[in-house]
Amino acid sequence: MSKPLIDFDEILRTRAPHLPRFAKRWLRRIVHVDEMNAFYETHKGIYDFDFARIYLNEGLHCDATVEGTENIPADNRPAVFVSNHPLGGLDGIILSLLLGERRGYHLRVIVNDLLLYIRPLAGIFVPVNKIGGQSREYAQRQRELWESDMDILTFPAGACSRLQRIRGKGFTVSDLEWKSSFIRHAVKTRRDVVPVYFDGRNSGFFYRLAFIRKLLGIKTNIEMLYLVDEMYGARGRHFRVRIGQPVPYSVFDRSRTPDEWAAWVKEKVYNLEVQ
Repeated sequence: MSKPLIDFDEILRTRAPHLPRFAKRWLRRIVHVDEMNAFYETHKGIYDFDFARIYLNEGLHCDATVEGTENIPADNRPAVFVSNHPLGGLDGIILSLLLGERRGYHLRVIVNDLLLYIRPLAGIFVPVNKIGGQSREYAQRQRELWESDMDILTFPAGACSRLQRIRGKGFTVSDLEWKSSFIRHAVKTRRDVVPVYFDGRNSGFFYRLAFIRKLLGIKTNIEMLYLVDEMYGARGRHFRVRIGQPVPYSVFDRSRTPDEWAAWVKEKVYNLEVQ
């Protein structure tokens, strides 16, 4: 018997070995284990960008319109694409395919290590462990990626967008504070930074759950468990993406701190917002 796409029992053994039986049944349902495994059974032997294309077209029936493709670097120098993260998973799959197609599939995506359980996509993902801290192995893989000639897609917020009160805009869906590591890596490896805006949002339930969890002072990111359910809830949707002009790495000088430069790039991304 072949190994399933999502080995649910393996995930539980490594992530939540003491989870009650009723919770296991609930979790199995909201992460769509059986549905994903059934899709995998009919598409064995397909990996990486080819699997992403088929999964989007046949599994989720999602697509996207891209504006600003003229801003994608035409040369072969490796770049880093930085994007807002409204969906927390589906946006990563869509952007990896859109950018990969236009850069000769010479692209890797920095993701939460949980996505490595989707084994057909593991070849284009480089993990960062969001649960339990960064392991030495993952840190080494990231160093090797930044030093390689691969393009990189990263989501500097490190988590998907939340409903937040923004001055002058009221409540709106927006990224949390961006981490500045991409600035330091871009300068060190001489990569230009290409801002990308992804137009999308999750369900009202997702944002209400995140708001209530925060209101109650619960630190565990409970709403993250629903991200696969959110992905399947987006079936048939059409998204829009806008790519901005590259920012030369030389711009990021010492006139600002890395955190200030990261906030500056984040603002550039949101200025691309699709109207």
